[in-house]
Amino acid sequence: MPAAMTYDSLLQDIQNYAERDDAPFITQIPRFILMAENRIASEAKPFGFMRTVSGTLSQNILAKPIRWRKTKSFSLLIGAERKYLYERGYEFLRSYWPDTTKEDQPYYYADYDYEHFFVVPTPNMGYSFELQYYERPEPLSESNQTNWTTQYAPQVLLYACLREAMPFLKTSERIAEFDSLYTAAFGAIIKEDGERLADAALTRS
Repeated sequence: MPAAMTYDSLLQDIQNYAERDDAPFITQIPRFILMAENRIASEAKPFGFMRTVSGTLSQNILAKPIRWRKTKSFSLLIGAERKYLYERGYEFLRSYWPDTTKEDQPYYYADYDYEHFFVVPTPNMGYSFELQYYERPEPLSESNQTNWTTQYAPQVLLYACLREAMPFLKTSERIAEFDSLYTAAFGAIIKEDGERLADAALTRS
């Protein structure tokens, strides 16, 4: 792999490792990359995928950020005090606040669907909010050559891509090989991330 992975270099790496440069295989490589990115995003939430956004909450339906995957915290700033909303099931929220025309300070939130939150009580004013969440990094493409994974976990991405390519190549005997390489690379990143967090928590004189 080159010192800095890009989408184009990843395409070439996959061809080199698979020792295939025929058109049918090359055509499928973007699909392998997509499936690999989905796997990594599902399994690697502690990586650099956490984001924080802020805004104003003035109604009980709020659009989720693009590429949202999971909420870490949802809070309101009321004066100088921060109030954290409690996550509950959608059915609980509907039972707790059946009449959404009534307004008060929000206390609960739930997933309304994959792209929206549902909040109750219906806000009685515009509240400043802060949302911390895990996101799926912007997918790689010809127009988006790098993302967090290419910069900080290129080996994880490469092995995940090769693992996805094996069924297409009808080399099922190599699936375990690339699964093992992926697991080892993934574990090393997790260990490094954990050590960094532990180091940041030390009190130095």
